[in-house]
Amino acid sequence: MLKTLKRAALAAMLAGTALSVQAAEYTLRATANSNETDEDYDGLVVFENYVESASNGAIEVELYIGTQLCSNGAECLQGVADGSIDIFVSTSGGAAGLFPYVQVLDLPYLMSDDRIAEKVLSGEFPRKMREMALEDSGGTIRLMTIGNTGGWRNFANTRKRVETPADLKGMKIRTVVADLPQELVKALGASPTPIPWPELFTSLQTGVVDGTKNGITDIMNMKFPDAGLKYVTLDGHAYMGALWWMSQQKFREMPEHLRRVLVDGFYELQQATFASPKRKSIAAYEEFVADGGDLYVPTPEQKNEFRKAADPVYDWFRSNVDRGNEIFDAFAAAVETAQSELDAERAAEMK
Repeated sequence: MLKTLKRAALAAMLAGTALSVQAAEYTLRATANSNETDEDYDGLVVFENYVESASNGAIEVELYIGTQLCSNGAECLQGVADGSIDIFVSTSGGAAGLFPYVQVLDLPYLMSDDRIAEKVLSGEFPRKMREMALEDSGGTIRLMTIGNTGGWRNFANTRKRVETPADLKGMKIRTVVADLPQELVKALGASPTPIPWPELFTSLQTGVVDGTKNGITDIMNMKFPDAGLKYVTLDGHAYMGALWWMSQQKFREMPEHLRRVLVDGFYELQQATFASPKRKSIAAYEEFVADGGDLYVPTPEQKNEFRKAADPVYDWFRSNVDRGNEIFDAFAAAVETAQSELDAERAAEMK
């Protein structure tokens, strides 16, 4: 027994030595202005686990969820630029102040389904956006990948079923404080009403706004049906992209084998955020309907009406957004290529 205890003590000492040898060479401070029920958090957990394991402990990832390091997109991106934050995830709206062209992800009805969106965001297009962001940030902010945060945006309201754009006429629809979503709401005949997210429940409840445009998980997590929101139209006008940013200096200072670990880690993160909303939305839709909600799926003809009504938004984007033409052409080409490739893949699978 004594020999066994001595061997155990020696093993413990050796393990402690090994752990000290494997102490992290790099620490990454990663933040998301969300919470632990969000897809961003799901992605970060996968990223943290992969990177720390694949780097054999050379990289340590510290997660800061909420507003511990910064409170909004502009402040957080400034932190990435000056090196106080290593990784940050934003919506397109959260990054539009610095990179206005990222709003291309919010252009309506350009991507038709998850397979198209995932192929576009896994291909050449994010690299084009990375080049533009590096150029416009003076080489400080690097786009690592684009994932998803909440599925697809749909129109939801407190008043009636919306089957065509004509049904939105006269409604006050909540938007973020950004030009593009307001232009979309106007193009569809409704009145855009910018409302801060924390105030939306009360605004729906008191009639300050009649509706909003969000994903179903956000709608249910925020308990908007309790505020009177009873109608959801699955028009799927925008894929809720999540932009994952990293300090270029921190990325480049790592040796090549660890940069490869990071690149693979962001791929794993992206795949996790692609999958997470699909799973969470199932229960959210079921809960919405069980609570008396009206869920409407437009016909292909009705969906085309929405698409045609949104045409002015594309012209507005090209004319009013800095580098809008450049990014729009790249995005449209990526969607066209993805559609062609998927059509061929589907045809092959159906033989």
